[in-house]
Amino acid sequence: QDQLAGFDVPLEGFHTETGPGVYEAAVAAAEGVAGGDRAALFKTAVKEIAARHNLIPTFMAKWNAELPGSSGHIHQSLWKDGKSLFASASGELPPLMKHYIAGLVANLCELQVMMCPTINSYKRTVPGVWAPVNATWGVDNRTTAVRAIPSAGKSSRVEMRLPGADMNPYLAMAASLAAGLDGIERRLEPPPPTVNAYSGEAPPLARNLAEATRLFRSSALARRAFGDEFVE
Repeated sequence: QDQLAGFDVPLEGFHTETGPGVYEAAVAAAEGVAGGDRAALFKTAVKEIAARHNLIPTFMAKWNAELPGSSGHIHQSLWKDGKSLFASASGELPPLMKHYIAGLVANLCELQVMMCPTINSYKRTVPGVWAPVNATWGVDNRTTAVRAIPSAGKSSRVEMRLPGADMNPYLAMAASLAAGLDGIERRLEPPPPTVNAYSGEAPPLARNLAEATRLFRSSALARRAFGDEFVE
């Protein structure tokens, strides 16, 4: 943690996770592009630090077919004048937070390739191993793609659980923001929250990179938010 602080990447937590050699690092939140900077620097810093100990870390989404994959969850909230717009004293989701979640769910399939950029990414998103397989949301539900975490204070947030450790943080964050703001602009309402995302009839996510690319290329939101040149 001390060495990561030298890269301006403060950690709020670091602990073992699901499987041998797997660790979870909670990088402290930052505003906008600075959050992407911290995520990118985290990967670089860990590689540099590990090399000093003759270790080679991997940020593959799925390095072993028999074990859960490695995720890159993005916790996000909207703020104005120093206050979280997602905060709720009642514990109920504020309307703005609902619209944001609805936008994430509605656009997730089309923008998936910005969060899952490699062939290996799609080996992680399989049923039963804490990775999403469809466009779903729930309150404090770790089987869904979008997890709502309501709170009265600054910790009220949305967790995007689709990206793996192989994500480009800038693209994954941009996709989340474009989708969520689209939900706010169109005042979308989310579908009913999901109890178990591994059952039911929610829109399935792409099963491979080729399918995700086709969906992205046909996305009106992607072209409006990022431009034709970027999409192509």
